[in-house]
Amino acid sequence: MSLKLELDFQYTASIEKVWSALTDPVKLAKWILANDFKPLVGHRFHFQAEPNEWWDGLIEGEVLIVDEPNLLSYTWASAGEQHTVTWTLQVLADGKVNLHLDQTGFSNPQGLEGAKYGWSAWCGQLEKALD
Repeated sequence: MSLKLELDFQYTASIEKVWSALTDPVKLAKWILANDFKPLVGHRFHFQAEPNEWWDGLIEGEVLIVDEPNLLSYTWASAGEQHTVTWTLQVLADGKVNLHLDQTGFSNPQGLEGAKYGWSAWCGQLEKALD
């Protein structure tokens, strides 16, 4: 059985700025991790965290969908699991941008809870990349 994580975040910024924070490697490094991401379908990329005794710190992915500025999807593989991360951006009636995250492919509830914690913390940092 595969588990799914869904989260929503709202930002007071233009949809273009939020899109840029999701796709520009320099901005991604400000709120996620150092990376070699490019918003090109088929591009293989890495995020690199500080390794520790339980994890090599490496996250590998491949860009699956780029529909600027509304939809971005990529694989997200680490620690023996591969997930699919899909971001959907939408301008709300109040002018804020809703950033919706779908992450599928979790094999256990612990992984899902860890991702929920991680994305919540990272998306709290995303505001810094919107300047």
